[in-house]
Amino acid sequence: MKNAAFNLDKSTTKSSSWLKKKQAQPLKSPLSLFLILSLFLFVFLFISFFKITPNSLFSKTIADNPLISQCTKFQTLAPGEKFLWYAPHSGFSNQLSEFKNGILMAGILNRTLIVPPVLDHHAVALGSCPKFRVLGPKEIRVSVWDHVLDLVKTGSYVSMADIIDISSLVPSSIQVIDFRVFASLWCNVNMDFTCANDLNAQSSLFDSLKLCGSMLSGIDGNVDKCLYAVDEDCRTTVWTYKNGDEDRVFDSFQPDEQLKKKKKISYVRRRQDVYKSLGPGSEAGSATVLAFGSLFTAPYKGSELHIDIHEAQRDQRIQSLIDNSEFLPFVPEILNAGKKFALETIKAPFLCAQLRLLDGQFKNHWKATFQGLKQKLEVLKQSGSKPVHIFVMTDLPQGNWTRSFLGDLASELNHFKLHFLREEDEVVKKIAKNLAVAGHGLRFGSVLRSFNGESKMKMDCSHQRLPDILLYIEESVCSCASLGFVGTAGSTIAESIELMRKSDVCSKS
Repeated sequence: MKNAAFNLDKSTTKSSSWLKKKQAQPLKSPLSLFLILSLFLFVFLFISFFKITPNSLFSKTIADNPLISQCTKFQTLAPGEKFLWYAPHSGFSNQLSEFKNGILMAGILNRTLIVPPVLDHHAVALGSCPKFRVLGPKEIRVSVWDHVLDLVKTGSYVSMADIIDISSLVPSSIQVIDFRVFASLWCNVNMDFTCANDLNAQSSLFDSLKLCGSMLSGIDGNVDKCLYAVDEDCRTTVWTYKNGDEDRVFDSFQPDEQLKKKKKISYVRRRQDVYKSLGPGSEAGSATVLAFGSLFTAPYKGSELHIDIHEAQRDQRIQSLIDNSEFLPFVPEILNAGKKFALETIKAPFLCAQLRLLDGQFKNHWKATFQGLKQKLEVLKQSGSKPVHIFVMTDLPQGNWTRSFLGDLASELNHFKLHFLREEDEVVKKIAKNLAVAGHGLRFGSVLRSFNGESKMKMDCSHQRLPDILLYIEESVCSCASLGFVGTAGSTIAESIELMRKSDVCSKS
């Protein structure tokens, strides 16, 4: 045992001596070995993850990212062309306002605008910019893409260019492409998907489009020279253009201290020149697709919620675009239908009353609206021939007019004659069918022409559901009301009608 103990001590002594000699060599210390092994492990994992080849040490291969592959194929179809898309939302009037802003942004950034469909009323909601409570750009882009697929599946897809006449701007001022055409080419799916009424039966196609939409929404981030997904929204940014001010200065409207504490937010709103931030020379400027979130804006507390570009005196091309896009009329089919109803059905001078009675957000405006209408009617009763003809556009069904102001008007047969339109009226259904066949939206687009898209894509897609155009015809009727117009205070529909009347579209149609 002693010998064993002795031998063990000798062994330990020799071992300690050997370790001391090893430790005296700095390049082979445990720390150095750890660093070397870590470096080799990092290089191995880096190469394995990115599949790096000797010819491409610091970039992903096309096979690694489906979006890059799709982008590369698309770029061969439209070499050098760059596109802009955004996420519309809320009701039609808000969507039209965003469409105008999309035209403006596309003109400033020299990009082809991807024309969106008309979304179902409030199918996608932004939230409240003044309260700094909105869907983020990525989330709202995904929501819009998913809803667009639902519109295609149900055969109820209607392009904004099917409803709004943009022939005065395209191609003289901007270039556009229909969303369906762009999605077909970019997502590399069968062109006939634009007419598919049963995407549920084509699950692989639907899954492919969902994945493509997720990528284009920027869920996986930006892709160099392919996609730039804008993260700025109304909580952080007010877009400007060549206004002479310093870039990225604080906007006058900021969240107050009470809101910051209550909602625990720390947003700071800055004014940014959109051309400097997203134009040529920027990271966004090199991307084939530039994806915005919401483009909605409105005046608020001495500023604008998101876009403050009302003039561009230093750029006559953009100034002309601003002037020409301030008012965009409905397509001739809709304008002519409204004028025809006024001439052949009402057959007399008339007043238009636009009354929002079911939407709770206008409840505080009802008293003022009814008071204004009563005063107007009293003047007409005293000064004109009877009965006074009134065209009524309202969201309150006629069956619920009893014991309401409208019911009282309808009962005064000696003084007033009420006119209105319904979705089931033959004139409405006829124009809806004509628009479905006309397919104005599919007739625009440089990519469509260069790819010979008209022969690839059906121009007379069958619709399971006729487009809902009642609102547009009603607005057109109101534009022809020679006795005046009374609208619901705060309603964007009322603002749209006022603009139509100011532009005198009835006499021009």
